Amino acid sequence: MSATLAKGQNGPLATNDVVISIQLAAPADLSALLVTEQGNVRSDADFVFYNQPSGPGVELRPGPAGQPAALVVNLAAVPADIAQVRAVITLDDPNTNFGQFAPPVAHVSDQSGAQLFEYRVDGLASESIVIALELYRRQGAWKVRAVGQGYAGGFAALVTDHGVTVDDSAAQTQAAPPPPPPQAAPPQAPMPPPQAPPAYPAQQPPPTAPYPPQGGGYPPPPGPGYQPPPQQPAPPQQQPAGEISLSKTGPVSLQKGQRVSLRKEDGAALTFVKMGLGWDPVQQRGLFGSRTVDIDLDASVVMFADMNPVDVAYYGQLTSKDGSIRHQGDNLTGEGAGDDEVILVDLMRIPAHVNSLVFVVTSYKGHTFGQVQNAFCRLIDGGNNAELARYSLTGGTPTTAMAMAKLFRVGGDWKMQAIGEGFNAKHPGEAIPQLGRFLQA
Repeated sequence: MSATLAKGQNGPLATNDVVISIQLAAPADLSALLVTEQGNVRSDADFVFYNQPSGPGVELRPGPAGQPAALVVNLAAVPADIAQVRAVITLDDPNTNFGQFAPPVAHVSDQSGAQLFEYRVDGLASESIVIALELYRRQGAWKVRAVGQGYAGGFAALVTDHGVTVDDSAAQTQAAPPPPPPQAAPPQAPMPPPQAPPAYPAQQPPPTAPYPPQGGGYPPPPGPGYQPPPQQPAPPQQQPAGEISLSKTGPVSLQKGQRVSLRKEDGAALTFVKMGLGWDPVQQRGLFGSRTVDIDLDASVVMFADMNPVDVAYYGQLTSKDGSIRHQGDNLTGEGAGDDEVILVDLMRIPAHVNSLVFVVTSYKGHTFGQVQNAFCRLIDGGNNAELARYSLTGGTPTTAMAMAKLFRVGGDWKMQAIGEGFNAKHPGEAIPQLGRFLQA
């Protein structure tokens, strides 16, 4: 008997051979990404699509006339270091979006055709790509999860974000016609000087796809040809200074790596908290006196289900899709006392499958944290605005992003951990693929 899944729900798979198929009232392709615990493919062979219809344990099987192909998965043949098989739906026409059609429906069946699970992918709007389902390992067994996260930035951007090297031409359903042969220049005609690319105004981002898409999704790096920032080496594992408890006498001062339980001294759990983030620009001396560097830092919070990014609240999307997190707005300079940006978190409304929140600060104009001073994050009781815990950064780093802290579940409790690790990213779309290492600390 088939079970109906809602977004974020999962279910067990009792068979090793499953088939993933889709129903959609528009031409579309189904593909698969086989990824490790870090969310990346091991090589291009772990990407199964129409130009490469088979991979380790996964095969693309042609569908009936007019219907997209199906993914046939032999779970026993999936390599041991593959943690997830992600099923991706891509509309043939990139100028259309899922909001123009009835929601796609994904089915998981056994080899005989008996349907095991059904997931109607609701809530999509401007996206033309969606990660519909994923098959994932949990304690030696396989399960299926309804993901339903839209993706902007183009098909090549999606697979590049998972570590696939692919030509833009391979990401198109129809091959582009070959370019015309080059015209020979007149013998005496001088070569025109190269044209510099147009400069974007300092306060305006280049014209990329909206991030994230209105219907939700993994926020991808922007634009065709985007090269992700170099991965920073994983920080050395530091022994946390121990877990401490909140105090009635005043805010707790956290050290790097230290954890604090979000329970008051009377044992009551906090249900509504604020995360305040602040910084000051460094004063620089010049010939005509001191001046303040115009530094635009942006705070954001990324929601994770295990290692998978689920949603983000940032300057371009101030409220998470479920309404549990609300960003209070962007501060463009960092000037002034107190918090520069505040993020409200209703812990009671966070979906059960979300188990980590990572708070990140990125430098939009590319200034490094060596040009920032007095950076801090602080936890505030949303009920009475009392400061509960504070983590202050000592010294800057030559990086453009900082993972400040995370909130994470342990059983039925939430805890906070100070992180304070730098890496390179100018906006949340570049930061998200690099946050997995902080979830494991």
